[in-house]
Amino acid sequence: MTITVLNQGGKTALTGCAASSCGSSADALAQLPEALRAKINNHPCFSEDAHHHYARMHVAVAPACNIQCHYCNRKYDCSNESRPGVVSEVLTPDQAVKKTLAVAAAIPQMTVLGIAGPGDPLANPARTFATFRQLTAKAPDIKLCVSTNGLALPEVIDELCQHNIEHVTITINCVDPDIGAQIYPWIFWNHRRIKGRKAAEILIAQQQKGLELLVARGILVKVNSVLIPGINDEHLKEVSRIVKAKGAFLHNVMPLISEPEHGTFYGLTGQRGPTSAELQTLQDACAGDMRMMRHCRQCRADAVGMLGEDRGQEFTLDKIEQLDVDYAAAMVQRAQVHAAIEAKRAAPAPITPTAPLVTLNPQFRTSRPVLMAVASGGGGLVNQHFGEANEFLIYEASNRGVRLVGARTAGRYCHGPAQCDDSSAQRFAKILRVLAGCEVVLCAKIGYEPWQQLEAAGIIPNSEHALESIETAVAAVYQELSASGRFSVDSVATQRRSA
Repeated sequence: MTITVLNQGGKTALTGCAASSCGSSADALAQLPEALRAKINNHPCFSEDAHHHYARMHVAVAPACNIQCHYCNRKYDCSNESRPGVVSEVLTPDQAVKKTLAVAAAIPQMTVLGIAGPGDPLANPARTFATFRQLTAKAPDIKLCVSTNGLALPEVIDELCQHNIEHVTITINCVDPDIGAQIYPWIFWNHRRIKGRKAAEILIAQQQKGLELLVARGILVKVNSVLIPGINDEHLKEVSRIVKAKGAFLHNVMPLISEPEHGTFYGLTGQRGPTSAELQTLQDACAGDMRMMRHCRQCRADAVGMLGEDRGQEFTLDKIEQLDVDYAAAMVQRAQVHAAIEAKRAAPAPITPTAPLVTLNPQFRTSRPVLMAVASGGGGLVNQHFGEANEFLIYEASNRGVRLVGARTAGRYCHGPAQCDDSSAQRFAKILRVLAGCEVVLCAKIGYEPWQQLEAAGIIPNSEHALESIETAVAAVYQELSASGRFSVDSVATQRRSA
């Protein structure tokens, strides 16, 4: 993400970031045509900046799937898992519409309704399009999205275009059938099951055809790819190059989730997921050809709320069954909330007493890039207590600027006084694994004990920039520690313990 920081004289002190690696950040979006900016301005998945301000929800109306992926195991009633394909309730179209209206009225910053499973939406066309038809009529202010494996996509393009759908996500893990045969054991195509390389050939051809047709209709396409070490890791660079050439707007390279407790083929056969460093390296390599999505949370198929949070349990069927939502009134309130958000986004950032003076003098030119973890509850601010953070946003600071490189799920360190026991050491060990490669943690507050533990692990805790914008805070810390020589090219990062 590009950062522009004003020094104490009010002059620009630092700007700059390679456009290819900025993804859909606020500054990169400013360079896009106005019509394109309007499509993604309040879409939290297609715009990195928007995800700080707007919420999304998924409705699980599509239980069946027409392909099998070695990384997928669709489960129900698994509320503690946050991964694609997991839901607690499968809804009928009528139930989905009722839930959507209830959520949109209660969470007015919710702008996007997506259908992403738990199977494939386009393998359940009757349920999917019945939901879209009702919402097109009843909630015209909500953007509608669909996420698909692409096998059935070309045949339903006309139906998609009849609704308020401007964004489609296609999961494309390969463009080589030999690699695809290692990922997909079978597809269900033209009323029969097809296996092996032939199945991968058909799936790839349908995905590419669907991508081309969507782009021709003016629909924005995000491509999701699952990074599977040893199988498609190097190949994804070619995937990124090809989908960009065919007009995809955004590429989201996600890490394989392969813990054996999820019961997937890969999990049960020992296929590992990528390290955070491997994921970032590949994303950076792909970024030379493509806008990259860095803020993905690999959401559940029934997720509700801001990215990184899930408020689904507030809107279960039993809780919304008796609700009578006046959506006409809700739309008025929603419009007011959206206007307030946009006014806040448009306002210039205040210059605080700690506003950093970042210059490109020789001292900072010799400072190396550094990863910093940020505890944030949303709004693009450093505003969360270390002990309450379930995830950390990972930013890279360098003499070129500040950019988001990803988000890592950690699990809370503090669960209250009743759980301040030996298990806290286990929780902290997990957090250290999540923070691998980071040299600084920024948060609103932090207790004495975790502060000591972070320092012992070679990580600098910092709570001096509470409620500041993340980019400004990260730049300030980078400036301060660069001036001390901590981040000089010749310095060697402190070796951290691995749990």
